[in-house]
Amino acid sequence: MQFRYTRHQVPCGARADAETFDKIILIKNVSTIRATYQIRLLAFKAVETRKRLVITIPKHCQLDNTLRDLMKELPKTVRVEKV
Repeated sequence: MQFRYTRHQVPCGARADAETFDKIILIKNVSTIRATYQIRLLAFKAVETRKRLVITIPKHCQLDNTLRDLMKELPKTVRVEKV
């Protein structure tokens, strides 16, 4: 995984919408969801802290192949819930 830096060489970060003792929760209201840098960084954090990344999306949202690949790569870490 490649990390991005600002022009002052400070690592870019991501914050989840909620975090519990065993889950990192990210809520997205989009029509198509991709494995963005934010999602990949939160997945890395979930692996490092032994938590599960739960991405909550609307029922009509489509999953991009990049996110499907990430979910196959980390099946016990990344989960998508449609509400």
